[in-house]
Amino acid sequence: MLQQITRGIKITVKTSFEGTFYKNYKMQFAFAYTITIENQSKDSVQLTSRHWRIKDSLSRIEHVDGEGVIGKKPVLKPGDSHTYQSGCLLSSPFGNMSGFYNMVNFATSNQFRVVVPTFKLSAPFALN
Repeated sequence: MLQQITRGIKITVKTSFEGTFYKNYKMQFAFAYTITIENQSKDSVQLTSRHWRIKDSLSRIEHVDGEGVIGKKPVLKPGDSHTYQSGCLLSSPFGNMSGFYNMVNFATSNQFRVVVPTFKLSAPFALN
């Protein structure tokens, strides 16, 4: 489990390996991740968008941008948290993800970024 705090917003990440399957005649490795976003600041904030950098051990890099997380743009009052689960596919049994959330502070109307720490994705059977 990884944790990081940016401007009073705490991000916690947990990952799991979900299995392998073939897609378009290629082996794919499926990973899930659970992220908790906790507002430890004194102001209400809203997550508006996200950016992901997904890299596998074959040095393939994919960038993903989108609104909100899993179709939601959560508003977090001080002390509130939002947890969601999502996943990704890799072409190799190892990789990592990193990124950020774009947020808006309701008290100041200022936008800011919350860093999601780099988290590793690894299939347990591939470890020594």
